[in-house]
Formats: sequence, structure tokens, C-alpha cells
Amino acid sequence: MAPMSSTEPGAVYSAADRRRLLELAARSIEHGLERGAPLSVDPQDYPETLQASRATFVTLEIGGQLRGCIGVLQAFRPLVVDVAQNTYAAAFEDPRFPGLRPAEFPRLEIHISVLSPAEPLRFSSEADLLDQIRPGIDGLILQDRGQRGTFLPSVWEQLPRPEQFLEHLKRKAGLPFGHWSDTLQVARYTTESFGATVTELFGDAPVRA
Repeated sequence: MAPMSSTEPGAVYSAADRRRLLELAARSIEHGLERGAPLSVDPQDYPETLQASRATFVTLEIGGQLRGCIGVLQAFRPLVVDVAQNTYAAAFEDPRFPGLRPAEFPRLEIHISVLSPAEPLRFSSEADLLDQIRPGIDGLILQDRGQRGTFLPSVWEQLPRPEQFLEHLKRKAGLPFGHWSDTLQVARYTTESFGATVTELFGDAPVRA
């Protein structure tokens, strides 16, 4: 995997920053296995770039299969705190999965997505909305009738056509396929994403839990 070894043009976070965040995420899982709580983080222990308030999603996989994904859409706490909290929640509080077991930890792949501020889209019709969506780039937040859902940009890998992406997002938000109304709201955001396996981060060192 090794995506933390280089960064794309325009990236905010250096390879060193990415590794710090990924190691922090792994340590938060270790702490959860040992003590049943997320790791407490002092933002002052990290570079200023990582102290800024940012929203993140943390995705955990084993063998390419989802093992947990939790995040927030609006920034309200320092980046390092958000990563530690969301990683713990992805490992132990995602309602789709049982809590992570110690034996699974060495096999984990950890992926962090740092979200840009959401930009509301203005559109006059579904066709107009589809024309504005940028495949492979945009994450979307869709809400209507008290329901809300989001897809990260990584979902384009499974749903490459804008029509597919939008319709499946409606379903995720609890709305029916084909739903449309004048009150529908959609915002988009981008992410800077990176990941690593636990083995890449720590080698073959034994898990302390």
C-alpha cells in the first residue's frame, strides 16, 4: 500500500504528517483494546497543521473488506482529536460490526479522509445537479425530509456513473430510488485521503493488548 510515502500535488499534509496521523489512529485502536476508550490526545504535541479544526472519516478494512467506518461532516475539534475519536468509533462503535478483536488488529488497513468544508450546490433539476457533480472528485451530502446521507469520493470506485452515485446515495439517506423534491439539498466536498496497514506502520511488533 505505502500511500504515505509520497503526496500528490496540492496536498495539504506531508508524508510525515500523514504517518503521524496513521500512527495516532493505530494507537487509538490499541488503547481501545487495552482500556475500552479512545486515546486522549493533546493537540499541542503535534505540528500546527494537525492542530487545526478539521472533519474526518476513518475507514478500517481487513483483506480489502470493510471492518468499520465512522466520521463527521463538520469540523468542530482539532484534526488529531477527530482522528483519534473517529478511529476508536470505527473499530468499536460501528453498529454494522462487532467490536474489533485483538487478533484482528495486525491485519488492519487504516484509511483516513480529511474533508474540505462542504459547498452547497444550487440546481434547478436533477439533470442540472448531475451535470455539476464531478465523478471521482466529489463527496456528496444529500438531505431531504429530515433524512441525510453522505458518500465519500472513494465510493466512485464502486458507483462510477453520476446517476448511480446519486440514486444509491438517496437510498443510503433513507429516501426511495427516483426521489425528487423542491426541498432536496446537496452539498459537495473533497477529501485528502491516505492509508497504511498496521504492519507498514509498526512492522511485526506484537500487539500490546
